[in-house]
Formats: sequence, structure tokens, C-alpha cells
Amino acid sequence: MKKYIRNSNTFLSILFITGLFHVKAEAITIDSLKKNIHFELSFGQSLLFISNSDVVNIRNTSNIVMPTSSMLFFSEFRPAKKIRILVFFNLPTEAKQFLVNGQLVYEKASPSIGSGLEFKIFQVNIDSRSKIEFEVGPLLSTILDYRNSRVVPIIAGRIKIMRGENFLMYIGWSYTFGVNTLGMFYGTGSVF
Repeated sequence: MKKYIRNSNTFLSILFITGLFHVKAEAITIDSLKKNIHFELSFGQSLLFISNSDVVNIRNTSNIVMPTSSMLFFSEFRPAKKIRILVFFNLPTEAKQFLVNGQLVYEKASPSIGSGLEFKIFQVNIDSRSKIEFEVGPLLSTILDYRNSRVVPIIAGRIKIMRGENFLMYIGWSYTFGVNTLGMFYGTGSVF
């Protein structure tokens, strides 16, 4: 049994490395971005909404969970025209708030850091200098809590409006599995 596990791990490692070389080769031969625009750096805000598991508690006890605000630091590397590798850091600006029987209850909100892939699904040109893009993809996030840190998968998407060669604004959504949290984020950034 250990032999099969070792062989499957070796196979997956080879497959991963081959995929990286394919992305690198595609970036070198196919990509035709103007002026070698390969990197985005932005700053935004995110709101985390009520989790599905809390809906039952709300119905049973009339508790209300308030959205939690946080600062979003976001960077994106573009090795190919349609593939984006992103890294983000979410820093809460307030505690989690719950309304329980008319009283506001606070709980510490944990920061998170994550990374993943996003794919450009489509692009609409508005004029010669402006366009709208839609991106979606799977991410992994680590919730940084000294008592209960954990890694959770996320599915996220965003719509970005780009003006000129480097200015952009975006709005997006995310769903975090494992903690059942729906989120919304928005911000502005620059493309280098």
C-alpha cells in the first residue's frame, strides 16, 4: 500500500512540475500583452457575510450576524494572457459582531492570507482605452488564529474595469468552504 501511495505522490509531483513548465512555455510563446503588463497591485475592502450554518441559529434564537469589514491587500501575476496567479491578505478592521436578544456581542476577527489561480473568462472593450474583464478561480486561504488556524478552499470571481494602460477598479464575490462564509470585495489598483 505504501508503494502505491509513494508512486501516486511521485506521479502528482511530476504532473505539477510539467504543468508549471507548460504555463511558463505558454507565457513565453503565446502571451501578447501590451507593453509587457504582467503584474497588478491593489488595495481594497472586503465584507464577510453570514455563514450558512448560522442561518439555522438565527431562525431558532433570533441572533443576527453583522458583516465584518477588513482591508484587502491584493497582488496578481500574469504568466499568460488568461491565467492569473494571485496572493491576498485580509486584515479585519473591526471585531465580528452579533446581535443577540437586542444586545451587540463582539468576537475577535482573524486575518487571513491566501493564494490561487484565476482565469479570465471574457473581456468586453468599451473604447480604445477602456475594457471590462471577468475573472473566476479557486483559491486557498489560511485563517491566522493562534488557537485554531486552518486552511480553507475559496471560490472567487471579480469584474474589473480597466482605464488606460494601468488603472483599474473591481468588485467581486467569494465563498469560503469549511466556514461557509460569503464575502464581497472591491478596490482600485495599478497594473505594471
